[in-house]
Amino acid sequence: MQQALSSALPAAHAAPAARRRGGPGGDSVFEWACRLAGVFVLVLLGAIIVELFIGALPAFRRFGLAFVWTELWDPVADEYGALVPIYGTVATAVLAILLAVPMAFGIAFFLTELAPGWLRRPVGTAVELLAAVPSIIFGMWGFFVIVPIMAQVVQPAVIDSVGELPLIGVLFAGPPFGTGILTAALILAVMIIPFVAATMRDVFATVPPVYKESAYGLGATRWEVMRSVVLPYTRTSVVGGIMLGLGRALGETLAVTFVIGNANRVSTTLFGPGNTIASLVALEFGEAGEGSLKLSALLALGFILFVLSFIVLAISRLLLRPRAKGA
Repeated sequence: MQQALSSALPAAHAAPAARRRGGPGGDSVFEWACRLAGVFVLVLLGAIIVELFIGALPAFRRFGLAFVWTELWDPVADEYGALVPIYGTVATAVLAILLAVPMAFGIAFFLTELAPGWLRRPVGTAVELLAAVPSIIFGMWGFFVIVPIMAQVVQPAVIDSVGELPLIGVLFAGPPFGTGILTAALILAVMIIPFVAATMRDVFATVPPVYKESAYGLGATRWEVMRSVVLPYTRTSVVGGIMLGLGRALGETLAVTFVIGNANRVSTTLFGPGNTIASLVALEFGEAGEGSLKLSALLALGFILFVLSFIVLAISRLLLRPRAKGA
């Protein structure tokens, strides 16, 4: 009996060993496939940057670095500047984040800590479905629903109240047309809420229950648990979700085009019209002839938008690095 067992055990160990001997070939194929995928992404990214830069060279040679801070955009005189769309892009994106993040945090907090079990799945599904709505639908909804409300209700009330204040009143002055930078930021905020909220909800759910239960056992409230336990534990993922929403806001085109007013001037008021890089390119790309200076200026705007996205990513990394070291 003992001899039978001793002879069976090596045979049992030999079978996995034989299977393992066939593994290195598959592992090598998988490893090189993953490497090629990573290299392909880098090559594709580099090709896009190089193509945009080559197309933008005539505009950079003509206007130099002054292209970035020049406000004039005159296709008739062939004079172009990027200040207006850069300002509109940054202003709408930052305002959208300021409006969306508190709402997204509230949704995630409700779904993970407050909502009963039977309500969490329907509300979570509804939030995720909101991300599937096409941007042109948001643009039409903003133009036909939000713009009239802003022009008839919101903007007149804000202009008559906040607009009279000495320092911040200039931000809310001007005629109530309904369109403008604030309206575009509001539409962008609605569009990025699902991305930020879904990310926060998923990472909040990964916090080990024992951490929260320990805090509750010490007498902490729900908000204290969220502030002192959940947020520190999920800080990196939360910042990543916010950056994801900011990236979506920076590059949005059609929805912004419907409601921003499409005026090539820098507005000191949030109710004033403006432009973003994406909306300006979408509006005027079809009218730019091949090899023209206008086409080069539009490609230069695309290159600048690429640089802005890279700067946002770099800032997010810098914000996370000292905290990661402290952790």
